[in-house]
Amino acid sequence: MRHLMSPLDFTTQELDRLFDLAGDIERNKAKYAHACDGRILATCFYEPSTRTRLSFESAMTRLGGSVIGFSDAGSSSAAKGESVSDTIRVISCYADICAMRHPKEGAPMVAMEHSLIPVINAGDGGHQHPTQTLTDLLTIRSLKGALGGFTIGLCGDLKFGRTVHSLIHALVRYTDIRFVFISPEELRVPDYITEMLKGKNIPYEEVTSLEDVMPSLDLLYMTRVQKERFFNEEDYIRLKDFYILDTAKMELAKPDMLVLHPLPRVNEISVEVDKDPRAAYFKQVQYGVYVRMALILTLLELA
Repeated sequence: MRHLMSPLDFTTQELDRLFDLAGDIERNKAKYAHACDGRILATCFYEPSTRTRLSFESAMTRLGGSVIGFSDAGSSSAAKGESVSDTIRVISCYADICAMRHPKEGAPMVAMEHSLIPVINAGDGGHQHPTQTLTDLLTIRSLKGALGGFTIGLCGDLKFGRTVHSLIHALVRYTDIRFVFISPEELRVPDYITEMLKGKNIPYEEVTSLEDVMPSLDLLYMTRVQKERFFNEEDYIRLKDFYILDTAKMELAKPDMLVLHPLPRVNEISVEVDKDPRAAYFKQVQYGVYVRMALILTLLELA
């Protein structure tokens, strides 16, 4: 029985097979419409989510399966003090596979250790968000043609952004990639990540100005400044509008640069950018459904 806690749980060869399956699902949706008949997905979300939870639910429904679960801790027995390990033991009696989001880092790992069914980490604190990373990788591969041979700028909250941390760890396994980290001093990428890049001799630079590096980027991964990760509101208010991508900045970019964003967006990307053909973040959402469909089939050993 396999689980997904980190993007590194799959080799690059396994990821290629997963992405090939996602591509086949995109092209032949009817072929997979009953692949999960009689199977149940439990979505255990201890913190708010729209895209990730609904993406999982859409994926299972499109595969012909059913969904049960809860959308916040207050509507589960966690409000009564039930532990994650006890919850997953109970869920294992009801469902065939579980997607779990939790504000505490490592909570899905605890669930995995006590589970009788495959567990998918749907985000744990500021740590990992592997299915978003799979979505990001599939989007890049589908729209750019390959994973590797590009310069990617990651902009915004690089300190607390679990999507950023997961994506960096996944991309370092591919060749000829250069990272540009764009953030205010207070939200720089953690030291353990830059130390890892140094150890692997992977080029990177840390900058504050988005405009200065726009011409050199093949991909720009925007992120929001996350209010829920701050300990005081003053710091959040001071930093939340530090970067706003607009049409003026887009004029500095390459004609084929892609803009990605894990969403939700607050105001870090102006709505005027949505009309730009290089804005790929809503396509990214659709790829998220296909890759989660492929992941469910893979972990249930149905493909």
